[in-house]
Amino acid sequence: MRKEWIDTDYYAILGVSKDASQQEIKKAFRKLARDSHPDANNANSDTQFKQINKAYEVLSDAQKRARYDRFGHSDFAQAGGGRQFTDVNDIFEAFGDIFGGGIFGDMFGRGRRRQGPRRGRDVKCQVTLTLEEAALGTEKTVEFHRSKSCTTCEGAGSKPGSKPQPCVRCAGSGQIVQQAGILHVQTTCPSCSGHGARITDPCHECRGSGQVQDVVSLDVSIPAGVEDGMRVRLPGEGESGPDGGAAGDCYCFISITEHEIFHRDGRHLILKMPITYTQATLGAKIEVPTIGGRVHELTIPAGTQLGEVFQLTGRGMPDPRGAGAGDLLIQVYIDIPKSVNGRHEDLLRELAEVEHANVSPHRKTFLEKLKDYFVAADDAVSNAKE
Repeated sequence: MRKEWIDTDYYAILGVSKDASQQEIKKAFRKLARDSHPDANNANSDTQFKQINKAYEVLSDAQKRARYDRFGHSDFAQAGGGRQFTDVNDIFEAFGDIFGGGIFGDMFGRGRRRQGPRRGRDVKCQVTLTLEEAALGTEKTVEFHRSKSCTTCEGAGSKPGSKPQPCVRCAGSGQIVQQAGILHVQTTCPSCSGHGARITDPCHECRGSGQVQDVVSLDVSIPAGVEDGMRVRLPGEGESGPDGGAAGDCYCFISITEHEIFHRDGRHLILKMPITYTQATLGAKIEVPTIGGRVHELTIPAGTQLGEVFQLTGRGMPDPRGAGAGDLLIQVYIDIPKSVNGRHEDLLRELAEVEHANVSPHRKTFLEKLKDYFVAADDAVSNAKE
């Protein structure tokens, strides 16, 4: 036999006793809502569903239930009942298993916690290092801007002596109710952003924001081996979180200047080292610099060719993740002098003769050319007289 729905007893509508627990009320509501939902029944089910929704709105709220038990149904008899949800997740939590369960829970994360205090924004700063500082690790002092509470209004945003006025749109609640069919959805008031009040006489210092910019100076430890573009995280040094939320972080972005003699390739360093023709031909021992300022003796074997690379293992850049240091790669090239003279030139010409090489003739100096000029001029004069 079909049950008659009574609009004067919310306990009877849900079919629970007056001492029923919240879990029992919720369970009864879900079962009845499933059975009487208009999409699954006839047109008359719409009225029944509204009654069930109105009863659950009152009995699921401890304060409203206490008022209902004391004053009765007349205190809640206004039209347009129905539960007022605090956010969209509450809708799917209440109705998620009415329409088959999985789709609402899977798509919208039924049962998730409501959003609490928000985390503060992250801030960033820039720190410039030399290649030596990047290789050995260092400590730098950085400066960046971060918001802090305004001392003039003590973070309230209003001019001292004035107070925020209740928001007219939400009547100070910070929430507004929007109707979607038979549902009443409660959302954050767009006029006051959920604060329930609006600043009408803002503080002149912070212009109503309650915060002002502050310059922060911090000492930052830079680990050895950092690369250009990496960032060092400073936990909790960002903006403070709204409504008591955790502070954000500060990120120091690394910039490394170019070195005069070393070129970096990841963990490896490349050094282009000049050697002479005789060193490349006969072999030699030369001193090469390393990034730490030390000098290493390198053996150049006889017959070394132009562009040949020698490797010093572990003399490159350290890995900031602890994977070991890279290598120092030494690429040699022949240093050709732009000019030679005296004994040096004589020896090279003798060598050219031994090698049967065709070289340019000896270049006369300016004085030699000047002497030849005057001799030729005197000869010309003598010939003319004859």
